[in-house]
Amino acid sequence: MRQPTPVPEAIAHRGVRDRYPENSLPAFVAALDDGADAIELDVHTTRDGVVVVHHDPRLPTATTSPMAGRAISAIDYPDLANFELAPGVGIPTLEETLRAVIPRANIYVEIKAPDIEAAVGETLRQVPAASEMCAVHSFDHRIVRRFSLLAPSVPTGILMVAYVIDSVALLESAGARDLWQACDFVDAELVASVHAARRRAIAWTCNDAAEWHRLRQLGVDGICTDRVASLVSWLRSE
Repeated sequence: MRQPTPVPEAIAHRGVRDRYPENSLPAFVAALDDGADAIELDVHTTRDGVVVVHHDPRLPTATTSPMAGRAISAIDYPDLANFELAPGVGIPTLEETLRAVIPRANIYVEIKAPDIEAAVGETLRQVPAASEMCAVHSFDHRIVRRFSLLAPSVPTGILMVAYVIDSVALLESAGARDLWQACDFVDAELVASVHAARRRAIAWTCNDAAEWHRLRQLGVDGICTDRVASLVSWLRSE
């Protein structure tokens, strides 16, 4: 991945979510303009195998679209391309997102659905520098393991919302580099153990300046936040 700015890396959680629909191109571009070092996003695939950027497996219901509430995996991309999250704002493909963000920032891709690892890997291969500027993570550590075997040059990570006895063992079993740990569970012992194993600790989703200070003192490698402009400003002022 691109060499980050001094620790920690400022990671925009689904882009700038308070101004634009999350996981949309305007949200990502706004995060870049706000100085984000990286973008975190979520992916699914359509019925015809196109990797698209969206958090939930189904489309939003608060719309008059006849596709409202339908599963993304049950819709072909030419039809999905007509769906709007807001006027003039559609659901982007992963490929067009990569082309819009790279080389301005790194991209962390969270795989939300099973059995789409190969499609995600193929999409990364289609975009110059994507393998160098992207990493893939998931709550499903089996997905991470399978992806790491399919695309060994792309770093991977595991998501956690618990403090397990041996986080490094989980990283090793998944073949992962990054531990994405919910910020409430990040402490000095955790960060030290991850770094001793030559891996990275990323805290998510942290929106409070007091937490940012604590996490920076602990030496985390990245902070994923909904308030990336504020985080960038805070980091530059410290």
